[in-house]
Amino acid sequence: MIGPSSSHTAGAARIGLLARRILGEVPVEATITLYGSFAKTYKGHGTDRALIAGLLGYSADDARLREAFSHARLEGLSFSFVRSEEETAHPNTARIAMRGTSGKRTEVVGVSLGGGRIEIREIDGFPVELNGEEHTLITLHRDQPGVIARTTAILSAAEINISTMRVFRRAKHANAVMLISTDLPVAEDIVESIESVPAIECVLTLEPL
Repeated sequence: MIGPSSSHTAGAARIGLLARRILGEVPVEATITLYGSFAKTYKGHGTDRALIAGLLGYSADDARLREAFSHARLEGLSFSFVRSEEETAHPNTARIAMRGTSGKRTEVVGVSLGGGRIEIREIDGFPVELNGEEHTLITLHRDQPGVIARTTAILSAAEINISTMRVFRRAKHANAVMLISTDLPVAEDIVESIESVPAIECVLTLEPL
């Protein structure tokens, strides 16, 4: 890792990198709100540079992390930081609101748990639990009967084993998010089959960090 801190630097870089993958395209604009100890020490511990490095697609051990601001300007990523006094459940918390090259907007909330471990706890207002350590399939769908069964049946037919699965919804019969961790990557043709399931609006696949 690039230091000085596994939680404030390496963890921050992993939050930024996973946020970029959730966006699904190259970010061109980012507003990052920092909470707790992130807000207090982000400059001294390189949290700001690490988050931007992750958004640029750099890993936590990439030496370019130290010059992330310069690389961001060269690659057309504009960014700003906001320090918040609001109390959060975890002291090392960052909220990243992003806009991609297509105009797509996504907002994620991530926390750094220590030792480089992270967890994304919110995607576009949905509470989630995503650590970036496994192949993961994410669906946005309408909460109705049959969606989960048809999705898991497609994965079963492709002989893809599910290690964990969680479903998060705002309310009954409202929009929902399903996170499925798998032992193997999910191929594009399988993703297309899942996208064809009625009530599923979009599907995203993530590789382990």
